[in-house]
Amino acid sequence: MAKEAVVAIVDIAHDAVHALAEAIHLIGGVNDLNTPRRPVTVKVGVFNHKSQAHTTVEVAGAITRVFDKPKKIFLVESDNYKGTGTERLKIWEALCDKRVAAFNLSEDKDTRTVEVAGEKVPLSHVLFKPSVLISTHILRSFDKGSILKNMLGFVPDRRKARFHKTLETALLDIYEEVGGIDLAVLDATYAYKGTGDNPHARPEDTKFRTRTNLLVVGRDAVAVETVGAKLAGIDLKKMKLVNEAARRELGVCDLSRIKILGISLDEAQQRIPKNL
Repeated sequence: MAKEAVVAIVDIAHDAVHALAEAIHLIGGVNDLNTPRRPVTVKVGVFNHKSQAHTTVEVAGAITRVFDKPKKIFLVESDNYKGTGTERLKIWEALCDKRVAAFNLSEDKDTRTVEVAGEKVPLSHVLFKPSVLISTHILRSFDKGSILKNMLGFVPDRRKARFHKTLETALLDIYEEVGGIDLAVLDATYAYKGTGDNPHARPEDTKFRTRTNLLVVGRDAVAVETVGAKLAGIDLKKMKLVNEAARRELGVCDLSRIKILGISLDEAQQRIPKNL
């Protein structure tokens, strides 16, 4: 396990592309990931396409622009009981072109069967190496996570709730099977209460979300999840997911071993409502 992780926190208020590029520079670059030799798979974070709680188009677009060398970038989602992956991916359809494609994991016939919490599950071929795997999700006060919880969407069928009783095991089994997340991009353009899923809330409703204009980026997805949880006011000792990930030696969840560059943790916390 790495002795120390590096996480960048940057301001995203004016230009998401510049902000992401700055964050990547701070963490030491991604030349090994941004290459024509490897396709990129971006798991966008969205549970309900009718709500506002999802990775913004600006942040997803910044990822596709900063990763300018890969010949193919897949924006991926899967079906769930709120709708199909195809429906939810329409949020980002303006980003699609000859190089960037929306890809429904539930429709892929080219799969590899892996074991997830004792169950055999077929996962799409675009999730495995040599593909570069990027997870992007929102900042929220939800103790089940964001960046790592996002991987539940790798399961192609709609009955994902069956894994809730063994959630930490299921998510980290998936993490290990796909070879880990290569880059974590926590979209803290807004900070959301709870899961953030409220399809009836208006975008300007500050009881639902607060504009914070932050981006949290790192190569260690566990560390990014940990920093995001701290910003959201979650008690890290009670957050089973990051602690189990650290026990499996998949990343760092000890803030004293996470080097934060760019905006300091204290300064970033000042942007987050205390009653989030």
